[in-house]
Amino acid sequence: MAARGLRAAAGAVRRVCGSWSPRPGRHLLRSRPMAGDVRAAALVSAALEPDRKARSGWQGGARAWEDAEQQAKKRRGGPDGEPHRKLPKRKIVLLVAYSGKGYHGMQRNVGSSQFKTIEDDLVSALVQSGCIPENHGEDMRKMSFQRCARTDKGVSAAGQVVSLKVWLIDDILEKINSHLPPHIRILGLKRVTGGFNSKNKCDARTYFYMLPTFAFAHKDHDVQDESYRLSAETLQRVNGLLACYKGTHNFHNFTSQKGPQEASARRYILDMFCEEPFVREGMEFAVIKVKGQSFMTHQIRKMVGLLVAIVKGYAPESVLERSWGDAKVDVPKAPGLGLVLERVHFEKYNQRFGNDGLHEPLDWTREEAGVTAFKEQHIYPTIISTERHERSMAQWLSTLPVHDFNATAHMAVGAGTKVPSPPEDSD
Repeated sequence: MAARGLRAAAGAVRRVCGSWSPRPGRHLLRSRPMAGDVRAAALVSAALEPDRKARSGWQGGARAWEDAEQQAKKRRGGPDGEPHRKLPKRKIVLLVAYSGKGYHGMQRNVGSSQFKTIEDDLVSALVQSGCIPENHGEDMRKMSFQRCARTDKGVSAAGQVVSLKVWLIDDILEKINSHLPPHIRILGLKRVTGGFNSKNKCDARTYFYMLPTFAFAHKDHDVQDESYRLSAETLQRVNGLLACYKGTHNFHNFTSQKGPQEASARRYILDMFCEEPFVREGMEFAVIKVKGQSFMTHQIRKMVGLLVAIVKGYAPESVLERSWGDAKVDVPKAPGLGLVLERVHFEKYNQRFGNDGLHEPLDWTREEAGVTAFKEQHIYPTIISTERHERSMAQWLSTLPVHDFNATAHMAVGAGTKVPSPPEDSD
């Protein structure tokens, strides 16, 4: 009975609303409603009203729940006490400077608190400043973190560049630096493309090696202490030897666990030279600069070590050519104290994106004054004071006589032998 009544009421509704004529050109015909039909339509409307109210109440409850959830999210504060806004993460690069003394290199050793690294302090500052969530600090892959170069134990940097995704909060540099020790500073920030990787996009890296000039004093007829001063003739000879490194060579003797047949042992050096000496606190120093596409573990320190051995008279100049051959050559490794990553280069990236109107070129010209100030305040004083108190160069020079620069040994590595390769850009 109820179903029959509903069907009748539905028919009444159709009669009230009218119908279309099936013939073309005809207009909508509306018939005059009958009193019984109107009463039936009213009954249908009354029957459906409770369902409409129920649905409306459910939707209102859902909206209320969502509003409460949004308010709860706004009440949740970041590490600095500020509420987290719904900010999208952006890919950026940071210009980082640090003094490496007391640290076991740049790269973080996840799960190991015994050896402190630069990235341990950097990631902690990023979390505390509210740039990244805490779980990104535990798993750096979540923020796409990458550094241009892995510096070794005790090695400093004036122009390291790291890429990562962060929340671009207000006063971001000031907040990060407020959670860093004074010997680690963020000097600049730039937006980059979403797929930017600081290591893969880096065309070249420039290092410098600062050393006391008595390292170039000849072992037979020069004083071997702080009173030594580098002559113009010796400086000219030093630069002549450094020029031999330019170009592509096989540097398997300048790292560890790399055979002469490995293609990755061939490295391209764009430039290498020694600047004019200068005096600090009564001791004369010189700076050797080297620019290359990439470097292997200990490569630069061994390049400097072999240079010093030749200039002091312990090794013949011919050892340079032999060191690039297949034979195994004993190459000394200079101390890590004076090695500094000065800058990294992005020429190809700048050519493609630097002038597109959306991105800035990665040249850090405006930050140059800050870089120079950091070197004067933290890097140079650390090298000078450590050399004075620990005498790392003087002690290393005393080991040069034990090296045999004339002996050679051919690498006994079979064609099927797998020689593990050390990481790149970790000098």
